[in-house]
Amino acid sequence: MEEIYKKIKDLRLQHGYTLKELSERTDLSISFLSQVERGATSLAITSLKKIADALNVKISEFFEDEKPNQNFMVKASEHKPFNIKGSEFTYVRVNGEFPGRSLEPLLVTLAPNQKQIQQFGHPGEEYYYVLKGFVIFHVDGKEYVVREGDSIHFPSAYPHTMENPINEESRLLCVLTPVIF
Repeated sequence: MEEIYKKIKDLRLQHGYTLKELSERTDLSISFLSQVERGATSLAITSLKKIADALNVKISEFFEDEKPNQNFMVKASEHKPFNIKGSEFTYVRVNGEFPGRSLEPLLVTLAPNQKQIQQFGHPGEEYYYVLKGFVIFHVDGKEYVVREGDSIHFPSAYPHTMENPINEESRLLCVLTPVIF
């Protein structure tokens, strides 16, 4: 259990949260959270779930041994394209694997003339760098034409969509928070 308490504190500090901020995000008292981090009290699984959600990590992360799960490098041969339900775009995860990571880097491919219809808005941030082609982003009611070599970075809470208006594939490097995969 001592490792779990240490991970909670380490993750809280990595996120830059005070005990008060974590308390507000979990509805758990500051004094209880302080006792948890010091290992001075037991922790119910429901409380641990609230803490995990507030720190944007899977609850299983608290039970994993850090060293065996670390994999910092991803070789091109390990890239596996996938699609997300509700999106026509193709994604490839390019992140390392280690507990507490807070960035989600992806390669995103948009087919020729592909357009995202449904607007999204969610917690976090999104950064895109256009590797090939160009993409039109619609963010919070404004249009941004982002060409090869250009980038865009915005709060994900703003309603947003993107489209590839050209007759060839466009590719982007995307880095977003929170970690979703």
